[in-house]
Amino acid sequence: MNPLKMYIVFLTMACVGLFIPRQINGEVFTALADMEELLETEAYLIGNLEAYIATQEQKLKFLKRRAIDYQKEHNEAESDVSAYLSNPINAYLLTKRLTSDWKSIESVMAYDVGSEYLGNITVYRQFLKFPSDEDLNGAAVALMRLQDTYNLDTSSIAKGELNGVQYSTEMTANDCFEMGRQSYLNKDYYHTALWMREAMDRLTSDTNHTTSTSKADILEYLAFSVYKQGNVVSALRMTNQLLELLPDHERAMGNKVFYEKHLKEEEVIKADKKLKGDDGSDELEAENFYLKPYSNPHIYSTPERRLYEQLCRNEIRLSLAELSKLKCKYVTNNSHFLKIAPLKLEEAHLKPYIVIYHDVMHDEEIEFVKQVARPRFKRATVQNHKTGELEVAHYRISKSAWLKDEEHKYVADISQRVEDMTGLTTETAEELQVVNYGIGGHYEPHFDFARREETNAFTSLGTGNRIATVLFYMSDVEQGGATVFPLLNLSLWPKKGTAAFWYNLHASGEGDYLTRHAACPVLMGQKWVSNKWLHERNQEFLRPCELLPDHAEM
Repeated sequence: MNPLKMYIVFLTMACVGLFIPRQINGEVFTALADMEELLETEAYLIGNLEAYIATQEQKLKFLKRRAIDYQKEHNEAESDVSAYLSNPINAYLLTKRLTSDWKSIESVMAYDVGSEYLGNITVYRQFLKFPSDEDLNGAAVALMRLQDTYNLDTSSIAKGELNGVQYSTEMTANDCFEMGRQSYLNKDYYHTALWMREAMDRLTSDTNHTTSTSKADILEYLAFSVYKQGNVVSALRMTNQLLELLPDHERAMGNKVFYEKHLKEEEVIKADKKLKGDDGSDELEAENFYLKPYSNPHIYSTPERRLYEQLCRNEIRLSLAELSKLKCKYVTNNSHFLKIAPLKLEEAHLKPYIVIYHDVMHDEEIEFVKQVARPRFKRATVQNHKTGELEVAHYRISKSAWLKDEEHKYVADISQRVEDMTGLTTETAEELQVVNYGIGGHYEPHFDFARREETNAFTSLGTGNRIATVLFYMSDVEQGGATVFPLLNLSLWPKKGTAAFWYNLHASGEGDYLTRHAACPVLMGQKWVSNKWLHERNQEFLRPCELLPDHAEM
């Protein structure tokens, strides 16, 4: 045996730490038997090294494939950042890539040789903005909100389609699995089941096996979710499938016992009913007793919710008889300036009187307002009707900023235009509120005015209740984003440069409950708006009370 080769054997074993030279009986090189044992050791080390190399090659192949996929998606995003991020699916997937996906990538990189690059990521985290797990959950919830509001099919969303329009690349089984997992964390078992089923379909059709999600992972979440919806038979069947894949799965074994016990108890109850003379004629067939349809608790929880979502989908519109009474006209509103440049007014509703003014905010103003508002953005708040304090709420998903008239001529010009449109003064109005809606951004049905029981609302302003609202639309929205009035069957669709105006209060000062409205989720595109809320003080001679009450008692 070549002594150099033997040296290499020793060196190799020492370097990998699996062999430490030590004093044994007689020198190794004097006994071939001992040398033969070392050859066996070397064979093990070579096999171990080959396995290590194969693992590293697999890791590199995986990382290269992911890098190509991410770069392709990133290049598409960079070609039109605004259009890309306006797509809620893209926004969700970007958030997911930078949270759960990137954690997986970091884990792979951290395995052995990845530590150097992991260190680079740790350094970069100090300078770059990364979304949090909460952001990922919020993006998933937003996507499911769009799914519910616009009756979108799970499979279509996974294909990158929104209302039949292809906007993005398809979601992987892992993407769908993460959607289901986020629903599960929120105890939303309806959406968990939907997305886990989609994940299973995509995993089954993935012949290249490019996902890290396993069938067992999906079955575990899916079984418990259908159980929580009352479908014990399906839960048991899926649990049995899981145990076929992983016979030692402790949680699955415990669930199997629980489901079987539950089914036996139900059989005893049914048998007991029959003994008491109940023929069970009003019950479902035994085979279908647990196969309850999946009902979505998020849809149509109230009649108003149903109307709200139908209006968002443009399924309900004003009748032809109502539309025939509406007019478009030029108005001067007794303003000397408007006699030279009258406003374009479109009536949207007569009682209450809601109008749309066209071309009342030009592009230069809009871009300035956006630019100034961006660095000030904070999560939009609502007023607690009991305490009067501002707080964030799940039913209002947007960010807002406030601009004062004295900050710039453009802001002051907008306030003057509000006075021209409304005939009211802005001296007691709130600052201009600028709002940008996020992924699936919305604001559920609400009143702009404070109701009688909201005794603390606006007390800090000392300007009375909100008498009127002017809502400027500062962007077009490709799909969704309408302002809807459920009690009026009315939808106002965003159009850049227009403004909606309505009175929140009757002339008597009582709230007009028919003005209850909502902002529909943005399905595709970006929605920018700004609000000017006018208050009661100093409006006494501009909008005086009438001789008789003009409101109905509530």
